[in-house]
Amino acid sequence: MHKQALRYASAMRKKFIDRIPQNTRKPEGFWRRTLLRSINHDHAAWARWGLSHLDWHHTWNVLDIGCGGGANIARMMSLCPKGLIYGIDASEESVDSSRKYNRPELDKRCFILQGTVDCLPFDVDTFDVITAFEALYSWPDLEKAFSEVYRVLKPNGYFMICCESSDPSNTFWPDHREGLKVYPADEIEVLLSKTGFIDIQIFKSGKESICITAREDNESDF
Repeated sequence: MHKQALRYASAMRKKFIDRIPQNTRKPEGFWRRTLLRSINHDHAAWARWGLSHLDWHHTWNVLDIGCGGGANIARMMSLCPKGLIYGIDASEESVDSSRKYNRPELDKRCFILQGTVDCLPFDVDTFDVITAFEALYSWPDLEKAFSEVYRVLKPNGYFMICCESSDPSNTFWPDHREGLKVYPADEIEVLLSKTGFIDIQIFKSGKESICITAREDNESDF
């Protein structure tokens, strides 16, 4: 009985742990209180490291795709005090959390919508910068996603991608994690270039954290 209890406890623990990364795609219920709070608090230093790779302008209009708990939107409002900051997320609860986090500026300088990267609800040439923090894992078609980013980005605008894990062989990313995929930096670079982005730069921190910046080609036909 004791061994059976241990096996049962071990199985339940594994099931609990496995559900954590799966719920990063679209947090619901209890996971909002844990994952989104973690994203806002525990990832603050890493997010600031990523944001440091652009020379921010006060008047930039920015879109954060996969805005999660909303902390990065607040940071970019400080970096662009005369600009407008938009956030979009597929998760209704993430949108709700992000709106609450940025309530003082909501619908004034901050606008947060529910939606997906493959069909962005914005006009051509809308944003100076588009960011994606820990969002690529749940994008099923990077080529389509990058094309949408390119469409709504202004000529010479910047696209910034930050991922905490970029090694698909890492055992932290098991194959059964439905809907999530890790892309190595070189694959992301190739697809960005194929889409029409130029001046692609890859920055690394530690073993797996990466920040990629790219600029829309003003003379591209995309």
